[in-house]
Amino acid sequence: MPVFDYRFTVAAPIAAVRGFHRDTSALKRLTPPPTIVQLHSIEPLAEGSVSRFTLWVGPLPLRWTAVHRDVHADGFTDVQAEGPAAKWEHTHTFVALGSNRTEIREHIEYEHKRGIQGLVTRVLFSWPNLQFMFGYRCLATRWWLRGAR
Repeated sequence: MPVFDYRFTVAAPIAAVRGFHRDTSALKRLTPPPTIVQLHSIEPLAEGSVSRFTLWVGPLPLRWTAVHRDVHADGFTDVQAEGPAAKWEHTHTFVALGSNRTEIREHIEYEHKRGIQGLVTRVLFSWPNLQFMFGYRCLATRWWLRGAR
């Protein structure tokens, strides 16, 4: 099973990082172009909350339903209930490094579907694409949290 880990720091207190990730518009803010996110229903982040959305990768719609679990002050996990991968579990962990500095740790465990269906996720979730996506997320998070105190 493939695993992807990514860490970065932001110059913001942990409370601001928590608030940013609890905002229901965060997914749109963190998705790199040219992918477009179409939100269908996003429940406020809580244990068992559900998000339904479509990722448009060019003309290709990837419909996704995610359920949140292990929601606590220092992070949460998104679990794909329905979507393009055979498995997708994305854990976000926030670690205070000081009063105005926070480390964000991203951990993903995923599996591809078999056959032609798995081809899409093998390309989309290849190591270079995940590096690009999370590099973008790092920059976007820093930008949105700039000046947070």
